[in-house]
Amino acid sequence: MKPSLLVALSLAATLGASTAPAAPAAPNLKTAVFAGGCFWSVEHEMAALPGVADVVAGYSGGTSARPTYDNHEGHLEAVRVTYDPARISYAQLVDGFFHRIDPTDPNGQICDQGPSYRTAVFVANAQEKAAAEQVKAKVARELGKPVATKIRSAAPFWTAEVYHQDFARKNPARYAQYRTGCRRDARLKAVWGARYAGHAAAAHSARR
Repeated sequence: MKPSLLVALSLAATLGASTAPAAPAAPNLKTAVFAGGCFWSVEHEMAALPGVADVVAGYSGGTSARPTYDNHEGHLEAVRVTYDPARISYAQLVDGFFHRIDPTDPNGQICDQGPSYRTAVFVANAQEKAAAEQVKAKVARELGKPVATKIRSAAPFWTAEVYHQDFARKNPARYAQYRTGCRRDARLKAVWGARYAGHAAAAHSARR
């Protein structure tokens, strides 16, 4: 993912990654983990959803311990979303995730292709699995084609390096260059049509 954009940040790689199984910041908050390709974009766009309190970029789904950006084979780039279920239900959160990716792509997301960029919803229990499967089926009907995004059992989540966190807000020029070069908005508008209208603008204005 985006190696040319990370040259200026290479020194920060020494900070490494850490585990992040931490509980939500408040008793009424819950967490959910999603993999949607480049975690810069998924972090940025999921943060724009009402009821989302925090989003952390990281890695999940693999078996190796302490994955890093340079060595996360077997893991997917993922985000851990902390949300308030009184403001947004788990099903609504999953639906918001699906509408911010191309769920028909089995090999990655737009310009980011390969195993670590495949999409998934990580479910923690039977209730989440049932809700995620229902949303996935609805999305398939909505698009009129198969959905490639997997519904997977929850796995350990590992926090990505510090320089990846909140990347779009902290590095707006670099992120804009990546997003434009990747043609992310053009692709998602092609997938979702008018249903994608406003998502990009909301995401880019969020938390500024």
